[in-house]
Amino acid sequence: MKLFRLLILCLFTCAVFAQDSPKYQVATIVAVKPHQPADAASETFKYDVSVKVGEDTYVVLYANPSGGSTVQFVAGRQLLVRVEKTTIAYNDILGRAEEVTILSKTRAGAEQSSK
Repeated sequence: MKLFRLLILCLFTCAVFAQDSPKYQVATIVAVKPHQPADAASETFKYDVSVKVGEDTYVVLYANPSGGSTVQFVAGRQLLVRVEKTTIAYNDILGRAEEVTILSKTRAGAEQSSK
C-alpha cells in the first residue's frame, strides 16, 4: 500500500511539472522593415520583424537597445523563441533574455489578425 501511494505521489508530481509551459521553438526571420511610428519625430529606430514559427508568422516590434540598424540584415537567420500570448521571448547573441511585442499573427493560408 505504501508503494502504491508513493507511485501515485510520483505520478502526480510529474503531472504538475509537465503542465503546458511555453516551449522554445525554432523560428526563422523572414522579413524586416522600418516601423512607421505614429510620432514621426521619434529618434528610436524600430522595425517590424516577421518571424515564422511553425505554420504561424508573427510580426513583432523590435528596437535595437544600442540604436544600431544591423537588424535590417538578419532575414533568413534562425533562432530559438518562446511564443507567449502577447510577446515573443528569445536570447540575444550575448545570451541575454529579450522580449518583443507581437503586433500581428498570420497562420499559413489564413487572413492576417492584428493584436
